[in-house]
Order: sequence, then C-alpha cells, then structure tokens
Amino acid sequence: MHTDFRGLYLVTPDWDDTDRLLAASDAALAAGAALLQYRHKEASPALRREQAGALLALCRRHGVPFIVNDHVDLCLALDADGVHVGGLDAGVAAARAALGRDKIVGASCYGDVARAIDAQAAGASYVAFGGFYPSRVKKYAVTTQPDIVAQARAAGVTVPAVVIGGMTPANAVVLVTAGADMVAAISSVYGMEPAGVSSAVQAFTALFSRR
Repeated sequence: MHTDFRGLYLVTPDWDDTDRLLAASDAALAAGAALLQYRHKEASPALRREQAGALLALCRRHGVPFIVNDHVDLCLALDADGVHVGGLDAGVAAARAALGRDKIVGASCYGDVARAIDAQAAGASYVAFGGFYPSRVKKYAVTTQPDIVAQARAAGVTVPAVVIGGMTPANAVVLVTAGADMVAAISSVYGMEPAGVSSAVQAFTALFSRR
C-alpha cells in the first residue's frame, strides 16, 4: 500500500467497547484521516487481537494504512501495514528486521533529535516528536520545542516527521507551518460527540491544504 505521510494521523484511545471504537474510527477515516495506529495499552491479548483485526478491515475498506503500537508479533499475524515503537534504535532495527523493508516502522523520538537520527539510520519510516502540549491521554513531560522539526531537518533527518501531544487544529497549525508532515491526535477526534468527529478530522486536514 502506498503511504502518503501527510495529514491527520489517528491514534486510538483505550476503549474496550469495540463497536464504539469502530464507529468513531469509521467516521474519522471517511472524513479524511490519513493513517490509523491501534494503541490500547490496557487491552488483554484477546481484545487486542479482536480490535486490531476489526480496525485493519476498516482501514482496508477506506484504503488507509493501519499500524499497531509496539506489538510486532500482532502486526505479523494480521499482516498489518506496520508498527510504531519507542525510538531506541535497537527497537527500530528489530522491528525492521522482523517486518522486512516494505512495512511501516514508526519511532517515538520525544524531543530528541539524536534519537531521530538514530531511528532513521535503523530503518524508521517516520519519526514522531512530542509532546508539545499537555495531553488528556498520555502522561509525559511537555518539553518538546516547536522548532524541533527544523532542527531535525538541519541535522539530516529526511524521513517524515509526526507531531503528537495535546494536538488540536488550533495549536497544531504552528507545527504544520514549521514543517510537520503529520499531526497525531487522540482526544481531539475520539473525544468528540459522534457528530463532531468528521468536522474535527476536516479541521486537521485543512491545515495541510494551506501549507
């Protein structure tokens, strides 16, 4: 599957209700989300397999890449499009070795340009920076500087850059203007009422049409 790393990068919340998760994801994908990552840190193996399989089928119908957070074995079992791993180069290299050259391997690099350089060298398809703003979902130090994408480019990072952490259409615009290729969002999409999911996705997507 061709992947255009540009636009809204959906990350799922820790919802055990699979029907609710699929309904919101379907609306978001229909509205133009560019990529979906399944992330549910608290799920049992059985629930994780059930939800990931259902989301993969949904993404296939929409023609959108589907990746799994951390679980390389699940990616292989489902033949998903890739994984997202922590930004340590050993983890990126192991994922790339297990999945081959055609799958997506994303790497969390937080606020660390050196980590992004290492992840790229180890075979990362993209690097993710953040958090930039306080998140309602993930707990981390909000220390990433807005100019980190420019710093990474100056240091030789050429793979696409994703920004994450408390993203809204309003606060993401400065990062897209600064060169971010994708904006990752959880609460700003999944936290909306069902009728608001599409408009939230469209607001994020519109940031990229202006660049």
